[in-house]
Amino acid sequence: MRLVDPDAPFFRPLWVRVICVIVPLVWAVVELWSGSAVWAILSAAAGVYLAVALFVWRQPEP
Repeated sequence: MRLVDPDAPFFRPLWVRVICVIVPLVWAVVELWSGSAVWAILSAAAGVYLAVALFVWRQPEP
């Protein structure tokens, strides 16, 4: 079961996919800096999952 549909039209532009990956990773750094390790791990996991879903599992357009 996938949480994100990488072939959805919303994720077609490259800049949208990059932003969707960078935001949770940056937020993980903010959480780690503030001392919330659990939230940092969860945010980093979301960023890694989005990176895999949007750049590895995504089927190229014909």
